[in-house]
Amino acid sequence: METKVTREQAVNLLKMYNREPFHLLHGLTVEGVMRWYAQELGYGADAAFWGTAGLLHDVDFEQYPEQHCQKAPELLAEIGAEPELVHAICSHGYSRCSDVKPEHEMEKVLYAVDELTGLIGAAARMRPSKSVSDMEVSSLKKKFKDKKFAAGCSRDVIREGAEFLGWELDKLLDQTIQAMRSCETQVSAELEQLTA
Repeated sequence: METKVTREQAVNLLKMYNREPFHLLHGLTVEGVMRWYAQELGYGADAAFWGTAGLLHDVDFEQYPEQHCQKAPELLAEIGAEPELVHAICSHGYSRCSDVKPEHEMEKVLYAVDELTGLIGAAARMRPSKSVSDMEVSSLKKKFKDKKFAAGCSRDVIREGAEFLGWELDKLLDQTIQAMRSCETQVSAELEQLTA
């Protein structure tokens, strides 16, 4: 899967519809995580496609929260996004705000890591290091079980994501921590540029 959308087009579209630093951070983080997973799962040639899907998965969320995943195709059309990219992005809201089911392994990964990166990010901010660099799966699992912690991150969706992939929850948690580690420094540097 290749994408015709350049990274510059994707970043510009994200910035056009998202002003909140939190939403920009989330898009950049999921992009980095998706690129890591593409390499890890043997889809290295498709890393740009996986990354673009991650970067733009919430493109419509800030301005159109009630129409999340419904408005996305219209916004993505502005940069000529191909149907495969639109399908991937809409599938991450499956069963909540979209009836597009994740089919491809990439779509299942996106579904699984969207909420999970939010949970890991919130857990990292509580650490003395403010980083995922020293996070262990065991400490993340405690946060996962505490329903009051980062209550907006759906544990059910994270569990469903692991099931879609046929993975144990621990594997998904461990791999996503590693994926976030791989891009943490780059993401914070780029966020500073985008919000400067």
